Amino acid sequence: MSKKRIISIVIIVLCIIALIGFIVWKNIDRANREVSESRNTKIVASFYPMYIIAENLTEGARNIKLDLMADVNVGCLHDYTLTTEDMKKVEDADIFISNGLGMESFIDKILESNGNMKTIDSSRNIQNLISEGEETNPHLWTSIEKYIAQVENISEGLQESDPDNAEIYEQNTVEYINKLEQLESEFEEQLGGLKGQKAICLNEAFEYFGQELGMDLIVVETDHEESTISAEELKNIIDTSKSENIDMILIDKNDNKSNAETIANETGAKIYELNSGLTGSTDKDAYISQMRENIQILLGD
Repeated sequence: MSKKRIISIVIIVLCIIALIGFIVWKNIDRANREVSESRNTKIVASFYPMYIIAENLTEGARNIKLDLMADVNVGCLHDYTLTTEDMKKVEDADIFISNGLGMESFIDKILESNGNMKTIDSSRNIQNLISEGEETNPHLWTSIEKYIAQVENISEGLQESDPDNAEIYEQNTVEYINKLEQLESEFEEQLGGLKGQKAICLNEAFEYFGQELGMDLIVVETDHEESTISAEELKNIIDTSKSENIDMILIDKNDNKSNAETIANETGAKIYELNSGLTGSTDKDAYISQMRENIQILLGD
């Protein structure tokens, strides 16, 4: 066999070996990517307001799966009872995002079901909370300033829990907060005239909302869906409204209006049906749209 032929055979063999090596490498790479994709970091938000924040912060993040525990239309989680479906969502979750301040009264049960899950408390270190006795109002997101603090807390928790996506989380945080600060400026410019304005508030979710606007609210706690105000308390509210010339009544657009209508009929006050941001579409700009809707409602447009 000639030397030239031997060299040709060697070259062919080397080419075959290289081709086989390339095919094996591609298969290994594909398998590794499939394994990686099957190991998505599962993030579960407790309820709608937390989900909207998470949706903004996780956009474009790699190998994550975002889920909402409670149904989008559940609303407030006071006295909420976990369903079997809820428990299934959190039992294999890696990260659980909560509002905190007792909103998720079932949190201990969730942690018991999944001891490896990391929990992000969005209320951590937020100042100027509204409290009565031992209870603290947990409806932080109705204040844009406090909502921004919640966004920052959740972002920090995501970056610590999922460092592979930390840069994306940070970038999304900056972009979202820029939008929220613009919204905050719109509130100051358009609703600045409400500072010092007295109003009857029949939904405690709007305490932080009123606080941010500098309003003087008389907050009456109800269960929103039924008439829980006694006849005597209702009379006292009406008397106070008349004596202090209160001409505004704040409720959620999904609340039972009967008590508000009774007060309005007796005092001539106007009812403002606001959006508390507890339910809505899963569009990432839903919170901003809802708050802008509140501006128009308060302006009477």
